[in-house]
Amino acid sequence: MPELPDITVYVECLRPRVVGKTVVQLRLGNPFFLRTVTPPWTGVAGRTVTGVERLGKRIALALDGDLHLVVHLMKLGRLVWDEKGKPPGAKLLHASLRFDHAALHVIEIGPKKRASLHIVDGLAAREGFRPAGIEPLACTLDEFRDAMRRENHTLKRSLTDQRLVSGIGNAYSDEILHAARLSPVTLSTKLDDAELARLWEAMRATLTAWTDRLRAEVGEGFPGKVTAFRPEMAVHGRFRLPCPVCQTAIERIVYADRETNYCPRCQTGGRRLADRALSRLLGDDWPRTLEELEERRS
Repeated sequence: MPELPDITVYVECLRPRVVGKTVVQLRLGNPFFLRTVTPPWTGVAGRTVTGVERLGKRIALALDGDLHLVVHLMKLGRLVWDEKGKPPGAKLLHASLRFDHAALHVIEIGPKKRASLHIVDGLAAREGFRPAGIEPLACTLDEFRDAMRRENHTLKRSLTDQRLVSGIGNAYSDEILHAARLSPVTLSTKLDDAELARLWEAMRATLTAWTDRLRAEVGEGFPGKVTAFRPEMAVHGRFRLPCPVCQTAIERIVYADRETNYCPRCQTGGRRLADRALSRLLGDDWPRTLEELEERRS
């Protein structure tokens, strides 16, 4: 799922391209992409884009007349900027926002269509889509400390809970926790002030560094390779590959369609975290430490 760095760069690339431009047509390729009935979607044509904002993991386009388009890309949704007039394939296309000079397409890869578009009237209605969580790059340490201690969850869940912290998902939470040298399953209320400060600093540094990296990659263009799996990442998506800090093989916890990656030496003191499926299957044979794992392999 596109997260704060990806959405930030999407927004920054959209602003010079669409603000001040008039929408010629909103074309729906998949009627289920639109989740609202009123105001009618046909009323978008003829309006001028006045702004583009990030609302957590959503993108909001403001039109004159106080109309707002709120797009949530979910896991596999992407934006395509088209200056050649050749839309993506019908199986991928959700909607096209056409201008005189180009078009913005919303596509989704894969059979499960979860991306959504809400058309709402008024700023108050738009703000209803803003997550309640704090902004990770704008919050103070005290605000972050209060958010993390508000509920007792694992650090992984707390960082990805949009009611607590806005804009962070599966990929960057792994990177943040690795940078902070903290276990993903540590309970948020168990951290002392020093550990919370370390996590706050790691969060800000990781998100800033990745946003800058993505900006540099895109340059004057438009994001074309938005993905949660990048070879430059420290742990996310790098199961069994060496940790860039200590060279220990990266481990993972798999639950449903989510995967948590971590370094057992940097983050858990050499302890392997129990995988819900595999550890139950192996029972007492599950190697709980790096030493036991090496013994089994040898």
